[in-house]
Amino acid sequence: MKKKKLVRRAWSTSDVRELKSLAKKKAGVAKISKALKRTIGATAVKAHQLGVSLDTRG
Repeated sequence: MKKKKLVRRAWSTSDVRELKSLAKKKAGVAKISKALKRTIGATAVKAHQLGVSLDTRG
């Protein structure tokens, strides 16, 4: 089985804006990561770097 190639994408200003607005609406980290097409881990780390509190319950 072939391993999926990891592709790193930089966070654009619109990505950050959407992350902040969804976090403010208390959307769960899973929902936010799906909307941004990123992993839950990447979304959580970026939110922590920005000092944004996320609802981790899903």
